[in-house]
Amino acid sequence: MSQVKKIEVTDVVLRDGHQSLIATRMRTEDMLPICEKLDQVGFWSLEAWGGATFDACVRFLKEDPWERLRQLRTALPNTRLQMLLRGQNLLGYRHYADDVVEAFVAKAAHNGIDVFRLFDALNDIRNLETAMKAVKKAGKHAQGTICYTTSPVHTPELFVKQAIAMREMGADSIAIKDMAGLLTPYATYDLISALKAELDVPIVVHSHSTAGLAPLCQLKAIEAGADRIDTAISSFASGTSHPATETQVAALKDTPYDTGLDLALLTEIADYFRDVRKKYHQFESEFTRENVSVQINQVPGGMMSNLANQLKEQNALDRIRDVFAEIPRVRKDLGYPPLVTPTSQIVGTQAVYNVLAGERYKTITNEVKRYLQGGYGAAPAEVDAELQKRAIGNESVDIGRPADLLSPELNKLRDEIGELARSEEDVLTFAMFPDLGREFLQQRANDTLKPEELQPADAGNGVKLASASASEFKIEVHGEAYDIAVTGVGEFGSGKRKIYMSLDGVPEEVIFEPQNEFVADSGHQLKQAHLPGHVTTAMPGNIFEVLVKEGDRVTAGQPILVAEAMKMEMEIHANVAGTVKAIHVVKGDRVTPGEVLAEIE
Repeated sequence: MSQVKKIEVTDVVLRDGHQSLIATRMRTEDMLPICEKLDQVGFWSLEAWGGATFDACVRFLKEDPWERLRQLRTALPNTRLQMLLRGQNLLGYRHYADDVVEAFVAKAAHNGIDVFRLFDALNDIRNLETAMKAVKKAGKHAQGTICYTTSPVHTPELFVKQAIAMREMGADSIAIKDMAGLLTPYATYDLISALKAELDVPIVVHSHSTAGLAPLCQLKAIEAGADRIDTAISSFASGTSHPATETQVAALKDTPYDTGLDLALLTEIADYFRDVRKKYHQFESEFTRENVSVQINQVPGGMMSNLANQLKEQNALDRIRDVFAEIPRVRKDLGYPPLVTPTSQIVGTQAVYNVLAGERYKTITNEVKRYLQGGYGAAPAEVDAELQKRAIGNESVDIGRPADLLSPELNKLRDEIGELARSEEDVLTFAMFPDLGREFLQQRANDTLKPEELQPADAGNGVKLASASASEFKIEVHGEAYDIAVTGVGEFGSGKRKIYMSLDGVPEEVIFEPQNEFVADSGHQLKQAHLPGHVTTAMPGNIFEVLVKEGDRVTAGQPILVAEAMKMEMEIHANVAGTVKAIHVVKGDRVTPGEVLAEIE
């Protein structure tokens, strides 16, 4: 048996626990009341930020993620706060220029993060360089991370080589991130033993319980010399989450590995979160339960629940098994990338497209094209040459560090968001999610207006408020119910309609696009495609960009629109050569298959 020592614990309930089980929907108001007790436990750290929490705060919860961090920092004065950071991707879905990475790390550290878990989806160490330097400059703990996966090219020797490179880069500890629950007990023992033989820094094991093996893997890791384990309080543990904190504490109690944590206090915390979880029952999914088939399809828990939600939105949930079968094939074609954000979305969404289109790679997302050009870094293995040719033609493949091709962009971002940004943190929110971020910051600005300022006061704009009593009703968005009271309706020109309402008692002003199904009397409906020159989409989504204008000459196969579906972009091409006669959509429009988006003659 390896050297005996006390085992340290990082609890992930405030980040990965609810991300894995309830789609990252836990609100800050449900975290703060229990923080005093969490702070008393003596965890090595609490993972509380990063990953999908930033996205969910802005996209769904309408919370400022930076304010959440500041509130947690105040409420947890004695405990290290830890975040998950995707290297050069930060918390978005593309690579950012170095100046943005440096600014983000500095602000995260300033607002309360003590430990940065840094990883790259491809295990391309070059994509960690800038973030690692920024963490060290801030005087914080840099945790280099290996994304564990299995394939013909992923071996213990490769993982050890990558860990040594990260240690030489300045990593203070090394984490094994088993996001899909692929580790088995004896493979864990061998990997940790190999790492401990070459490294003098703490080794951390982060393994999801998707296959039901994670508790056993952690015990074998401890026997092999691991220093720390990631767990989740039992009310947010197991399934696609992590081993239960109380279970692992109890298993190690009165042994040389005793964590020293108070089981009674942990039980009180678990009782609190058990009640909290009931509030989010609508986000529970059958696909977050323990399922050993992950050892075959390698779909991580967060990816599994997201795929289920995305297919449900496409009215195709019955095809999820087909998608699970397609994912390993797409992964092989792309050179066996580990399935973790953003590669999990890249592979998963392409698999969905392949299945729903009934033809593999009939539509290839822009992210897959970027991946095949080297835009995310080096693929772990050779990619499928035929697919690469089909996706990018004769375009060159970049072999350098992707961020070396990016010019500084922070000043440009500041200019673009302008006065909506009240702080550098706001600029970084906009950087992560330009459209969502702008919408979030605009809504915040609107919320500071007085109710009378939301009324149509400028008669010169032709705005007339209908005289009608308020209509009250409930709507459900992403599983959350809202009380709506419509107080008036006014015209806004171009067929758009301005509606004045209160949302849960707060005055709001909403402009509905003509094609929005909510406005039944708009008189606008896209006709169905039936001619060769009618351009349509194969997947429901939103228009992300219009690439041509009326009167332009186009060739067959030329991209004329870009749509966004499931957080990925796809080009919509001209079916025939000719002149663009009409474009029926603008950026942000919701579109469905069969609708005429543009006409070519």
